Amino acid sequence: MAPPSHCRTVNGGAPRNGAIAVETPATSESSRLLDADEFRRLGHQVVDFIADYYAGLGDYPVHPGVAPGFLRRQLPADAPCRPEPEAFAAALRDVRDLLLPGMTHWQSPRHFAHFPASSSTVGALGEALAAGINVVPFTWAASPAATELEMVVVEWLGKALHLPGSLLFAGGGGGTILGTSCEAILCALVAARDRKLAEIGARRVGDLVVYCSDQTHFAFRKAAHIAGILRVHCREIPTCRDDMFALSPAALHATMQADVDAGLVPLFVCATVGTTQTTAVDPVRELCTVAARHGGAWVHVDAAYAGSALVCPEFRDVIAGAEAVDSLSMNAHKWLLANNDCCAMWVRSPAALVAALGTEQEYILKDAAAEGHDVVDYKDWGTTLTRRFRALKLWLVLRCHGVEGLREHVRRHVRMAAAFEAMVRADARFEVAAPRRFALVCFRLLLSPEKELAGGEKAANELNRRLLEEVNAASSGPYMSSAMVGGVYMLRCAIGSTLTEERHVREAWNVVQERATSILRKRG
Repeated sequence: MAPPSHCRTVNGGAPRNGAIAVETPATSESSRLLDADEFRRLGHQVVDFIADYYAGLGDYPVHPGVAPGFLRRQLPADAPCRPEPEAFAAALRDVRDLLLPGMTHWQSPRHFAHFPASSSTVGALGEALAAGINVVPFTWAASPAATELEMVVVEWLGKALHLPGSLLFAGGGGGTILGTSCEAILCALVAARDRKLAEIGARRVGDLVVYCSDQTHFAFRKAAHIAGILRVHCREIPTCRDDMFALSPAALHATMQADVDAGLVPLFVCATVGTTQTTAVDPVRELCTVAARHGGAWVHVDAAYAGSALVCPEFRDVIAGAEAVDSLSMNAHKWLLANNDCCAMWVRSPAALVAALGTEQEYILKDAAAEGHDVVDYKDWGTTLTRRFRALKLWLVLRCHGVEGLREHVRRHVRMAAAFEAMVRADARFEVAAPRRFALVCFRLLLSPEKELAGGEKAANELNRRLLEEVNAASSGPYMSSAMVGGVYMLRCAIGSTLTEERHVREAWNVVQERATSILRKRG
C-alpha cells in the first residue's frame, strides 16, 4: 500500500506536496517487520515447534541436571550486529538444543512439585492472538472492546466460581485481571491502607498492623513491606495440626486486641483458601467476624490455587462467608487452563481501589465518547499503566471448554490425587501428613518405632529429605517437592498438569516405593 501523499518519500528529486524528500531504499525495511506472509511462514514454524515439544515432552527429565552458568557459557557475550541467514530458524534450533535441555518442564505429566501452571491449546493460542493484536487497554478509550471484554469475562468467571454477588459488577463490586496474586494482594493492601488513613490521618501510617498465619504465602509479607507497613507490624499467627494448619479466629482476635490495647491500628487480614504448604483452608466467615470487631479491618481472600476448585459446587463451602470479604483473588493460570499469567481479582468496593490507585486523566488519555459515561479505566485498578489483553485468552477458554469442561478438568485431578492418597495409606511404611482437600497429597515415610524413639523427629525429617532426593534423581521419574509444617518434613505431590494421566500417578508412586525400599534396606 502506498503511503499518503502528504508523507510520501521519494528517491531524490524535489519535495512533493510540501513534504521533505528523503532518500530511502526501494523496499522499506519497516514493511517487512510485520509482513503478513512472513508472519504466516514463521508462525507455522513456531506452531510446529510447540506441537513437537508437547508430543515429545515425556522424553525430557522434568527437572534438568545442570549447574549455574551452563547456558551463559554457550551463548555469545554480545548480541549479533547483524542477523545471520535464516536467523529465526537458527534461534529455534538453539531453543531446542540449548534451552529446552536446561528447563524445568512445568507442562510435563510427571511434574508434581508445584501447583500447576496449566496450559491448553486454546489458552496458548489465546496468548498468541493477544500478542498479535497487541493492544494496551489501560483505559476504556485506549481499547474499548478489550476493557469491556475484561468486565464481561471476570463477571462470567465470578459466577462460575459461585462468588457472592457483592464482589460482582452486578452487585456493586467488580473485577479485573492482573498478572499474579502478588499484584492482587498489593493492590488490596494499598486500597485498605489509604481507606484507613483517610479515617485516622496519614501520620499514623506507622501504627498500621496486618495479619496472616504462618502458612500464608510470603507474597503477603512482601506486599506489606512495599505498601509501607513496618516489618514488625506484620503478625504471623502460628497454626497447629489440630486446626489443620488453618488460621484460628480466636488467635486472630487475641492478637488484634493486644495491638489495639497497645495503641496500634488493625488494618488487613489475609485469609488463604488453599495454602501453598498443605492447602489448608482458613475459616473465612469467622475471620470476617473478628475483623469487623476491630475497626472493620479489610479482609482479603488469597485463593491463588484452590480458587479454581470453586468451579465445582462441592467445594463451595471453602469460601463460606465470603459475602463479607473486601476482596478475593485467584490464579486462573494455575488450574483453569488459561496459561500464564492470569490472576482474577474481585473487590466489594471498586471506589476504594480507584481512590488509592487512580490517576488524574492526562489529556491524551481522554476520549469524547467516554464523557458522561461511567466507564472503567483499568489503569486505576492496578499498579501498572501498561497492561496486557489477558481477558482474550480467558474468554476463549470459557467459550471453548465451558464451565462443565472446567469442572471435569479439576475433578479429574482431584480423583487422581485421591487415588494417590489411597496408595499412600495402603502402604504401612507411609503416612498422609496433612489432610487432603484438593489435588495435593502431603505424605512421608515413617521410621520404625525403635529408630523413631532413638532419633526423634530430626531423624524422621532427614529420612524424608533423603527420600525426596532419591525420588527426584530417578531417571524419567516424577518431580516432587517438600514442605516443613509444624516441625514435620513432608513430601508434596501436587497433581494438576494438563497432560497428567492415571498411569503417571501410579508410576510416580512406584518410584517412591522403590526408593523407600532401597533407603530402608541400606539403613538396616
